[in-house]
Amino acid sequence: MPGYLIGHIEVTDPEKFEKYRPLAAASIEKYGGTYVVRGGEVETLEGELPAPRLVILRFESLDQLRLWYHSPEYQEAKAIRQAAARSVIAITEGL
Repeated sequence: MPGYLIGHIEVTDPEKFEKYRPLAAASIEKYGGTYVVRGGEVETLEGELPAPRLVILRFESLDQLRLWYHSPEYQEAKAIRQAAARSVIAITEGL
């Protein structure tokens, strides 16, 4: 069963955040993840989103997603994102 990461991101330092993007993308690819949604226009139909930017990643399983998230390859990128943005990150199983 696939695992999905849903991220709501508000970039606070665009210049620093640009350093995050290639590092994150390389680590996601290495662990077999793919982008389902990466930025783009979001239209809120009900309620209020915690941040304006939406990212959805898909991995073959939650276990594989967790391996990527805690991997040495992602730690540098994660530290940059945490310094350059406010984020709400959640994971879930999918269909």
